[in-house]
Parts: sequence; C-alpha cells; structure tokens
Amino acid sequence: MAVSIRLRREGAKNSPYYKVVVADRRSPRDGKFIEIIGTYDPKISGRNSTLKIDRVEYWISKGAQPSDTVRSLIKKNKKAAATAEPAAKTEQNEQQSVPEPSSPPAAPAEDAS
Repeated sequence: MAVSIRLRREGAKNSPYYKVVVADRRSPRDGKFIEIIGTYDPKISGRNSTLKIDRVEYWISKGAQPSDTVRSLIKKNKKAAATAEPAAKTEQNEQQSVPEPSSPPAAPAEDAS
C-alpha cells in the first residue's frame, strides 16, 4: 500500500483548518485515513502547526511520503523542538542547582530521669 502524509481540509468556507494525516495515496483528500499526526492553521501567524514528530519519523521509516507542504511543516516543527529542548534542559539544571532551604537541626531530647 502506498502511504502518504498529507493535509486534510476542515473548517468553514474561507477559514480553512487542516489536520496532518497518514493516508493511503488512493483515498480522497478528505476521505479515509490511517492516523492523525498533527494540525495546521494557515490563518495564524507564527507557530501555526503542531506535529507528533515521533509518529512522523515512524511513518517515514515505514515508507510514507510527505507532501511538499507537510515536508516544510516537519522541518519547521523539528527546528522549533530543537530550540525549545536546550531551554528546557537549562531550566531543569537551574532547578536542580538551587538547594532548597533546610530546617535547622533538631535539638536532641534529654532524658530527665
């Protein structure tokens, strides 16, 4: 079966919204699909798409061919994930390096016998 990763159009007239799907190449654009792996909203500027990068890589390893638009979305999302990943690591390091204030040691209880 020839599998492709492509856009499936949704939304109202003059306000398109797309889902990134894995589908058989022979099925219609808005027809049957195998899996939804992301979204794309062209009306929003900036970061306007989300993708499950691990699922994209899985399907590409199985031979799925992304469309031109999806290929550019994959590239943008991988780049965004790469820049966000070091920032998350530095935040974790900062949290671990700051010691939490500890309570003063408790005085030993003396036995009055």
